[in-house]
Amino acid sequence: MRILFLSSFAIILLSALDHADCSAYDKILFHSRIRAQKEGPNVCALQQVLGTKKKYFSTCRNWYQGAICGKKAVVLYECCPGYMKIDGMQGCPAVVPIDHIYGTLETVGATSTQDYSDKSDLRKEIEGPGSFTFFAPSNEAWDLLNPEIHSGLLSNVNIELLNALHYHMVNKRMMTKDLKNGMTVKSMYNNQNLLINHYSNGIVTVNCARVIHGNQIATNGVVHVIDRVITGVGNTIQDFIEAEDDLSSLRAVGITSDVLDTLGKPGHYTLFAPTNNAFAKLPRGVLERILGDKVASEALMKYHILNSVQCSEAIMAGGVYDTLEGSTVEMGCDGDSITVNGVKMVKQKDIVTSNGVIHLVDEVMIPDSAKQVLELAGSQQTTFTDLVAQLGLAASLKPEGEYTLLAPQNRAFSDDTLRTDQRALKLILQNHILKKKIVVNELYNGQNLETLGNKNLRVFVYRNSVCVENSCMLRGSKEGRNGAIHMFRKIIRPSENSLVDTLSQDKRFSIFLTLIESAGLKNILTEKGAWTFFIPTNDAFKGLTDAEMETLKRDKTALQNILLYHLTRGTFIGDGFEPGVTNILKSIQGGKLMVKLINDTVFVNGVQAKEPDLMTANGVIHVVDKLLFPADVPVGNDQLLEILNKLIKYFQIKYVRGSTFKEIPSTSYTTKIITKVIEVKPQSEIHTIIEEEVPITRVIGGGQSVQKIIQEPQITTITKVTEGEPEIKTATETRISKIIQGAPEIKYTKIIATGSATDEEQLMKLLEKETQERPRPLKKAKDGRPLRKPKQNHP
Repeated sequence: MRILFLSSFAIILLSALDHADCSAYDKILFHSRIRAQKEGPNVCALQQVLGTKKKYFSTCRNWYQGAICGKKAVVLYECCPGYMKIDGMQGCPAVVPIDHIYGTLETVGATSTQDYSDKSDLRKEIEGPGSFTFFAPSNEAWDLLNPEIHSGLLSNVNIELLNALHYHMVNKRMMTKDLKNGMTVKSMYNNQNLLINHYSNGIVTVNCARVIHGNQIATNGVVHVIDRVITGVGNTIQDFIEAEDDLSSLRAVGITSDVLDTLGKPGHYTLFAPTNNAFAKLPRGVLERILGDKVASEALMKYHILNSVQCSEAIMAGGVYDTLEGSTVEMGCDGDSITVNGVKMVKQKDIVTSNGVIHLVDEVMIPDSAKQVLELAGSQQTTFTDLVAQLGLAASLKPEGEYTLLAPQNRAFSDDTLRTDQRALKLILQNHILKKKIVVNELYNGQNLETLGNKNLRVFVYRNSVCVENSCMLRGSKEGRNGAIHMFRKIIRPSENSLVDTLSQDKRFSIFLTLIESAGLKNILTEKGAWTFFIPTNDAFKGLTDAEMETLKRDKTALQNILLYHLTRGTFIGDGFEPGVTNILKSIQGGKLMVKLINDTVFVNGVQAKEPDLMTANGVIHVVDKLLFPADVPVGNDQLLEILNKLIKYFQIKYVRGSTFKEIPSTSYTTKIITKVIEVKPQSEIHTIIEEEVPITRVIGGGQSVQKIIQEPQITTITKVTEGEPEIKTATETRISKIIQGAPEIKYTKIIATGSATDEEQLMKLLEKETQERPRPLKKAKDGRPLRKPKQNHP
């Protein structure tokens, strides 16, 4: 077994070393051999596009799709380059006899090139000694050559034709592995450059002519058959733009943006050059706006330029390429047509220059970075943008300003919404426009966004979602010249009502609200912060008698446990839950709420939310029609168990005789702030420093304002200094300084941690005692300085 393993490993290693120096062309050819191995030795599998003579050693992607450039392709089996058939034998077992380049031209079927070599007197040279590379046009390539150029070459075979053939030759042997992507090699015609590209899909091009049969060895070099006759290049892309009348609009954008000069420098570029007709198709005023904005014109120009040479013959399927602007374009093919971003727009391809290639296109591609914010909207946001224009809001979006559009998708606008009064609809839309530009990665949980309608919108960030109020963001955010746009699933509907106001105004929740009051929990509905309530409607209590309702209210601790199980900290809207999995929330009661989002429907503990995302100013309500109860909490009261079993049918409640509910401390869901104000007559300067440590729960104050301060006990040292300006320092130990200077009243603030009556009484006594013991004013000397008692020495 070990010997077998070592033998296999050695074979794999040698194979890897053998192919380590292989080019992409060689690797594709190697795979073609593997696909055809059943046909015999040295047979290669090719794909030929139906209805054409185009054949390819194809990639795996094209092979398994059975298509090239979206067109069906049939499989052909031919001898691999350098091999030939023998009658009566399978495959291609024989090596093609080696010959000089002239003879090899016949072997590879380039008989027209061989004939022109005779006519131009090139034959002697390519039969003689030397080491050459001949990029030989196929017979079809000569047929495709412009008739005027073709006849011009044949009319002067000793000069023009000979020069043309020399331009197809290099004065050294170069195999496909030597033809590196982006390299230039000197031709045998006045040392003019040939531009080589070697692509990852195995395609090799020379001045954008594809090598269709490579590496045919000759005694004095190598022959590569190409699919077109190549012509000399000397001009740069800039030269071509400046000389072409049909590119005057593009030339104007290039000059405005200072990008045109870049295209006159050495490099490897692809330019999608829009013609004047392409610019004429733009909406009125767009070209003028872009020409008047250097940043936009630079973005537009660079978006049409790739930092690589992409010849049309190298495109066998769709590919994504980086532009100089920074974003990407998709370049593909549809039969013989080249597509850009999925659109057939190339009217003339492969204009080769000394620093790249040009494809003339009949559409202008405007990148997001050059667009105004409303122009960023896609096909799924047209209802929103149309309404913005119709209601006069488009005029509010100044080109020099910055905005963010929170654009709902088209299907978010129901017929009822579209029939809304125009003034009300305008207010709705204003709440979808922010006063500054905010991109996706600037959004964070708890953030407040100010709208054009002067409303504040809350941001909620979840594991897989970013949401604003009741609506979550979809993919497709874009950033433009004066703003950003984000697509949302629903119309955003902010609420200014608190939980208690929302419930009080809806008769469906009257029983639940009564129970909340009986449990002493009504204050929680007005608490500031972020809450999620799964609130049952009156239907959840159907069948309960008045006596049973009174029994439910009687046990306050049990009722608090039941009601607080419906509440959790944090705002969790329906679309914020990860779909198809269980999302676990911890309730204020302490038990777990198991939430699932299935087909856009919220379920909590298996109970469906009949109406999700009822937004309030301090949270969100999900309406359910059943009472929720923690499955792991046992019930020990027979009467209560009977009532709960009457209400809850979807699981079996545990019964443990004598079991009682645990009290839930109020600090787990609320904190009060109380302030005590003491009147003091104005007196001369008082210097008093009092330091003490007290457990923190509440802040005592005049009036009835109640405000949440903390959620967990802390220790705070309170210091009062009756001089200068107030200073508050926060650290692990909080120090609050209150300074008074001859003021008519003194306000003391103290924060407490447990909410017990004893603590409040202790604090009030302390304040009263301090007022009684306040030091009298110090007597002053004649010079105005205070008199002090002399220090006494103690034994």
